[in-house]
Amino acid sequence: MRAADSLSIVRRHTIACTRCPELRRYCAEVAARGKKEFSGEPYWGKPLPSLGGTGARLLIVGLAPAAHGGNRTGRMFTGDSSGAWLARSLYRYGFSTTPFSRHADDGYRLKDAFITAALRCAPPQNKPTPVQLARCAIHMRAELALLRQVRVAVGLGKIGFDTMLARLRERGYALPRPRPRFAHAAEFDVSAGGTNTTITAMACFHPSRQNTNTGKLSEAMLDGVFARARDIITRGDSS
Repeated sequence: MRAADSLSIVRRHTIACTRCPELRRYCAEVAARGKKEFSGEPYWGKPLPSLGGTGARLLIVGLAPAAHGGNRTGRMFTGDSSGAWLARSLYRYGFSTTPFSRHADDGYRLKDAFITAALRCAPPQNKPTPVQLARCAIHMRAELALLRQVRVAVGLGKIGFDTMLARLRERGYALPRPRPRFAHAAEFDVSAGGTNTTITAMACFHPSRQNTNTGKLSEAMLDGVFARARDIITRGDSS
């Protein structure tokens, strides 16, 4: 079976997931009541699948869908402020087709990039529990088994970063010792034992309003991460 076909199956399983019934109820409740700003718009209200193709060399790991962002639009980092910031930065460095990600049929596509998340359902107050994260890990494990070309992996926020490292370690990638701590723009290489495969792991503040509205994360800081990712990938092409 082709990797693309296998990824389609993984995504169908993700959408149908009922491993966290409390989150399924919450997402459905949010979808039913909606938000005045989006009055009349249908909501997705289900777990979100990943975005991108199996040949991607850039992996991005976020936290979870926003209640009125991905949970509304049905696409990762779409329809909210976080998605707007990420889309602009990815576009500037050639990782997307447009500098906006507003709704599922707006023409936005990833180029050589893959976006996934630690949790696929919007959690109340954006705070997933350890049990929910553990239940949801099955989806990213299945995705990473199909991503054979990744050269740079970016974790957005501490949970995204920690989840990314945990899944890479499960794939046989050795982490530096002591274990790297989350810090914006932190960067280090992880290698798979017995192979020549190396991935550059990077940390980035999440482009949430909590960070962007307070100035903790600026567009220049976010751009710096993806400019560096592009540089690493480009240098790999020429080596």
